[in-house]
Amino acid sequence: MKKYFGSMLAVFGLGLTVAIGAAWAIDVTGVTCPVSGAPVKEDASVDYRGGKLYFCCNKCPVGYEKDKQKYATKANLQLVASGQAAQEKCPISKHDFDEDTTLDVGGVSVKFCCDKCVKAVTEVEGDDKLDLVFGDKVFDDAYKVTAE
Repeated sequence: MKKYFGSMLAVFGLGLTVAIGAAWAIDVTGVTCPVSGAPVKEDASVDYRGGKLYFCCNKCPVGYEKDKQKYATKANLQLVASGQAAQEKCPISKHDFDEDTTLDVGGVSVKFCCDKCVKAVTEVEGDDKLDLVFGDKVFDDAYKVTAE
């Protein structure tokens, strides 16, 4: 299920068309709620880091607002999984990544600079793995929100 935002065109004489604003697609198919882990719905969301954070129901945003830090890593993961953020650097070293050195983390294909960084991620499990790759300490250095 894709949601399209920000696409406006201005049409002037002589066939000139100018794009105003940027267009992007948010794909919430398979994306899970950072609070409950259930599939999200498009009508339950809050603004987050210049994008939208989606929830499974209208109760979960209340839980999220009470303890944003608790859900930050899974919220960051959701931005990447929904196409609202793009990876720019290796999340471990903060160096340029190698297109061929990838690992699935939380259902997202993440690129790394080297096998040493991949090994660092494979040595941890569960939420610790997600924190290492999508936590607030690395997110701003490794990813850029593109939904603006």
